[in-house]
Amino acid sequence: MRLFLLTFATLGFLTLPAQADHAAAAQVHDITVKVNGLVCDFCARAVEKVFGERADVEGIDVDLDTHSVTIDMKEGADITDEEITKLITDSGYNVVEITRAADKTE
Repeated sequence: MRLFLLTFATLGFLTLPAQADHAAAAQVHDITVKVNGLVCDFCARAVEKVFGERADVEGIDVDLDTHSVTIDMKEGADITDEEITKLITDSGYNVVEITRAADKTE
């Protein structure tokens, strides 16, 4: 029994760094933007470049099949719908819809 408890405690201790990393990642929230005009790889790269230059953006994913852009914001950072619309419009595309996912918690 003592060996079982010692093994269980050791395994729990070893997984703490992984759990901490997962908790930090869970606080990043997503913003999904439906965009008219995203049809090619060049379109995707243009939008990725605009958002990739921002210090408050953790990551950007452009899905040409769904004509959507997913923006992963850094913890504590935010961007207004107006800023998103301006950045995409200045890139030559039209915003259809902006949806924000609530902060992911588990």
